[in-house]
Amino acid sequence: MAGRFGSQSSTVATMVVTSTPSPDLALTNLAYCSPSDLQSFAVPGSKLFLANIGDAFVLSVSYPFLIFFIFIFLQFNRISTRFIVKLFIIYCLTSMIYTSLFYIRNGYIALNAIHRRLAKVSNGDNVSVSRFIPPQDFSLALLRVELEFVKKGTKNEQVDAVLLAKQLKKRFINQVMTVGQKVTFEYHGNNYIFTISEAQLEGQETSGAPERGMISGETYFIFDAQNSSGIKVVSQREAASSNIFRHKEFNLESLGIGGLGAEFADIFRRAFASRVFPPHVTNKLGIKHVKGMLLYGPPGTGKTLMARQIGKMLNGKEPKIVNGPEVLSKFVGETEKNVRDLFADAENDQRTRGDDSDLHVIIFDEIDAICKSRGSTRDGTGVHDSIVNQLLTKIDGVESLNNVLLIGMTNRKDLLDEALMRPGRLEVQVEISLPDENGRLQILQIHTNKMKENSFLAPDVNLQELAARTKNYSGAELEGVVKSAVSFALNRQVSMDDLTKPVDEENIKVTMEDFLNALHEIVPAFGASTDDLERCRLNGMVDCGDRHKHIYQRAMLLVEQVKVSKGSPLVTCLLEGSSGSGKTALAATVGIDSDFPYVKIVSAETMIGLHESTKCAHIVKVFEDAYKSPLSIIILDDIERLLEYVAIGPRFSNLISQTLLVLLKRLPPKGKKLLVFGTTSEVGFLDSVGLCDAFSVTYHLPTLKTADAKKVLEQLNVFAEEDVNAAAEALNDMPIKKLYMLIEMAAQGEQGGAAEAIYSGKEKIKISHFYDCLQDVVRI
Repeated sequence: MAGRFGSQSSTVATMVVTSTPSPDLALTNLAYCSPSDLQSFAVPGSKLFLANIGDAFVLSVSYPFLIFFIFIFLQFNRISTRFIVKLFIIYCLTSMIYTSLFYIRNGYIALNAIHRRLAKVSNGDNVSVSRFIPPQDFSLALLRVELEFVKKGTKNEQVDAVLLAKQLKKRFINQVMTVGQKVTFEYHGNNYIFTISEAQLEGQETSGAPERGMISGETYFIFDAQNSSGIKVVSQREAASSNIFRHKEFNLESLGIGGLGAEFADIFRRAFASRVFPPHVTNKLGIKHVKGMLLYGPPGTGKTLMARQIGKMLNGKEPKIVNGPEVLSKFVGETEKNVRDLFADAENDQRTRGDDSDLHVIIFDEIDAICKSRGSTRDGTGVHDSIVNQLLTKIDGVESLNNVLLIGMTNRKDLLDEALMRPGRLEVQVEISLPDENGRLQILQIHTNKMKENSFLAPDVNLQELAARTKNYSGAELEGVVKSAVSFALNRQVSMDDLTKPVDEENIKVTMEDFLNALHEIVPAFGASTDDLERCRLNGMVDCGDRHKHIYQRAMLLVEQVKVSKGSPLVTCLLEGSSGSGKTALAATVGIDSDFPYVKIVSAETMIGLHESTKCAHIVKVFEDAYKSPLSIIILDDIERLLEYVAIGPRFSNLISQTLLVLLKRLPPKGKKLLVFGTTSEVGFLDSVGLCDAFSVTYHLPTLKTADAKKVLEQLNVFAEEDVNAAAEALNDMPIKKLYMLIEMAAQGEQGGAAEAIYSGKEKIKISHFYDCLQDVVRI
């Protein structure tokens, strides 16, 4: 099979160069040879004859011929034999004249002057020629050519791009064109030369091999002409009515984009649908093209990837990709000049070609670095304000451009200047959010395709299960999971004793166990803080009475309400009770059992020594992160500690209090749902500052009564049966946390070292020692 860019036969012939037999044949862009030599250039399975001339370009080959009379056809039409004899004599005389004028000897190949110039040969020189076999999918999707007259500076002509494209397709159909090749042709009585500057195959990227392909009926022509050439190309955009994209259809997975089908459909409708139609249609509609779009969302969700692929898919100039900080300069005015330079090519193109100019794509990564809200920075220089002003002027100023598409990306949309996001500027704003289960499956398939093709993926790997397990993983984190799993598989094949030992590729298998290990290693930034939640219930959950069980059941009903209800996107619940009554453990258990993708706990222990404004920023960030997940739970642990409450005074942080009041009442964005649990041991104080009213429901967790304590002791099984009732009676009105502490103390024994035997059931806690320990515990 031929390679991607074609192949040549193993035999390379040397032929003598001669001129084409007539001027008319020189305009066909064909090479000519004798009928016997022609067969050596036949492409198997087709009627094509192709030759690679000096490894410079590929030409279709033919030979000068006459239209032969078909005697059988004449006989069937009962024409007289005498008439046939006269016709035969005329044919013989014509053939003699034809042979003397057009005959090409064996071993010779006829090239026109343009061909000889490109191959750097003259008449009588030898040139290497070989049969060219085109590969599959060799049809040209796009052919960009530069027009000029054969005789320069002689006249001025206006060329219709639509009509000329049709004429060239008809005349040069199935001919191979190579970048840099020149072709002569006649059009409306004038002889032209077009030089091929760009040749793109359908669905393929450029590489180091020669850029060439075969003209088909679907090839899209782009015509360029210098101002000094005397040629003006009109109706260029009408010829491009449905060819703004390089591909006829989009397979996002082949572009490495997974889980963003809905977002891409929205981008296409808003930003590209109008560009598919010719200019006269949009003029009649009275609209302008979209000039800018903003892709925003959490880090690692594919914003930069989508922007780069959009730039590659468009038929236009190569996209300019710039990171926001790269524009900044220490010299006065240089930053604004850098912004102007980004638009310089588009300005020149529109100035010279008007509506026929190409689309110029400018991609701004981390646009928030240079387009901060004006007046927000207090550096005294005003540079950031000047950058925003310069960018606004270029996008939508007095001399605004219509051939520019600006794509900005950020994960801090709130920092951008509002004027930048109004219609006419970055008006298309698409949130690239965390992928759902189907999107995660697509991303995992993209990153494991090569493993599967090369048999490195073990049969037990279930990508569907992995997609279900990786809730709130971003695309970058899923890629990290795959790389981590591969590292486990490769590590099995490496011997630390002998690192030079050859590796057996056949034994490399990435298994499901590797992926599960990778999930423990790669933790999602917007996932559930399972480790933190488990630390909040070190002793697990035990049956400690009907009241605790009832509150747990009610809390799980709130979880179900948030999941299914359309009218409750925000539900808040306050758990109050004495210190150590199990409020935090209950909230953590609900968070784990809810199976919500995002569960975070906000605790004062993580903010020790921070200023109150920093604490507010930390709390706000947790809520902002929760808004990026479809289902979230936030646990505000020990709210009085978050508020820096002190009973003497009393004193508390009003700034944090007001922040919580706002956040507890602010509804999450559309499509997002949030459940907030708060825990407190100072419900009276919270009521006095109005925080209790901010919660939808409040539950009181009581201390353990005698019956409740007995249930807990029976489950722990550390007392003798005859001592359980007495111990339970002594633990009346005891918080569950204090109970566990007391049991831990008593389990050490009078002399110490008895804990292992007691917890294994070999020994029991002595009731007398238990009473001694009870005296040491300060009761609440």
